Amino acid sequence: MRDCNACGKCCIKYGSGQLAASPEDLEIWSSFRPDIDAYVNDGKIWFDPQSKALLDRCPWLKVDPLSPSRYLCEVYADRPEDCRAYPMTLTDMLNDECEMLEPSDLNNLKQAEIDLKKIS
Repeated sequence: MRDCNACGKCCIKYGSGQLAASPEDLEIWSSFRPDIDAYVNDGKIWFDPQSKALLDRCPWLKVDPLSPSRYLCEVYADRPEDCRAYPMTLTDMLNDECEMLEPSDLNNLKQAEIDLKKIS
């Protein structure tokens, strides 16, 4: 299994209300990160601060200016719990076409699950 290469596939896929923030995340953002908290609506994330419309994707995901095929998380240190825990399962990675997976992982799914547990 490769190291994460910041392809952004997981971040792009889990927009549109598919991510959750923990109560602890919400409390920290409310107290210390009003810039992030502005995108919270009724305990759910990522909503436009003005219109309150659900965003198609995370507002903090930006194209890496030095490598346009890669992405940067502008709130990486304070990202939601769902993001911190990703990837949870090999199935998640397969569904997301995660670039961490190598052909050898696909040929030996049991070992790939073991390798995933080591990095999570």
